[in-house]
Amino acid sequence: MKKIIYSAALIIAASTATAQVKMPAPSPTQKIVQDFGLSSIELSYSRPITKGRKIFGELVPYDKLWRTGANAATTIRFNDPVEIKGKKIDSGTYVLYTIPHIDSWEIILNKGVKNWGIDGYKESEDVARFSVQPTHIKPLVESFTIQFTDIKALGANLEILWENTAISLPISAYGIVERIKAQLDEAFKGEKKPNWQAAQFYNEYDNNPKKALQYVSEAVKDNPKAFWVWIYKAKIELALGNKSTALESSNTSLKLAKEAGNDDYVKMNEDLQKKLK
Repeated sequence: MKKIIYSAALIIAASTATAQVKMPAPSPTQKIVQDFGLSSIELSYSRPITKGRKIFGELVPYDKLWRTGANAATTIRFNDPVEIKGKKIDSGTYVLYTIPHIDSWEIILNKGVKNWGIDGYKESEDVARFSVQPTHIKPLVESFTIQFTDIKALGANLEILWENTAISLPISAYGIVERIKAQLDEAFKGEKKPNWQAAQFYNEYDNNPKKALQYVSEAVKDNPKAFWVWIYKAKIELALGNKSTALESSNTSLKLAKEAGNDDYVKMNEDLQKKLK
């Protein structure tokens, strides 16, 4: 009797061990968080693999709604409002659906975040649709890929690549310039003035180098040994056509960078001065 009970226990233990075997996912999930504007974009999707199959037109039919990946629906979260092709998209989480056509793709942002793939999709929950042109690429992309490229302070491209096809959707931060300016206006009410930040804002975002020069001139007074601020001042002066003052500022930056042992800024100043002499 004891032998029978012992054998039964072994069988149960063996079956339990088999049930707990973990295998690699055939379409692994990837999660991306990309800093963007004053916030970030989050993306979650599954990555099917080509495995020698013909993808677009066969595995992924043309002219039909696609989950844009495998398994659960692909989701994208904007933690701040964005602008896509002239349309404002509010912050929030959306499903990223696509409809591949031979000569164009439709990219769809939809509210159905609880959908499994395309199950439960309702066109009435579409937030926006965008038409983009596909590009033929080489070599073949084996694993389905969504990524952010050409990342800048106020913009980035969302790229979808698989097999020999790539599409790209430009995304811009919404209303950032106005928000930064409002922050600066509020900060200037305080005792410590944000002259360095104001110089960068007016030079890089407001296209106003004259005003930027006013603030960067105050910024070097705030921190006279800041070689990174002095070279920034030199670059603004050069952009305004003031080569002589730009050379003076660069020389100050060069001297301070050498004293600080910062070889990168030493080289940057030496390269800048080639344009000034």
